[in-house]
Amino acid sequence: MEIRDVFVLEEAVADLESGPLFYEEQQPDLGEYFWDTLLSDVESLIIYGGIHVKEMGFYRMLSKRFP
Repeated sequence: MEIRDVFVLEEAVADLESGPLFYEEQQPDLGEYFWDTLLSDVESLIIYGGIHVKEMGFYRMLSKRFP
């Protein structure tokens, strides 16, 4: 199976933009950890893309650390 594109919902983009600031206010360095974790999740799709639950014609993956 070849996965070509990763689509990120607008709501998720907003979370990606505001998340680091939110988590940094909770605890020092947590904002950077948030960003690194989600970037790692997206990069994991290179290996695991296509094994996730399919909804409305798309495979769906949620972050385990920051749902």
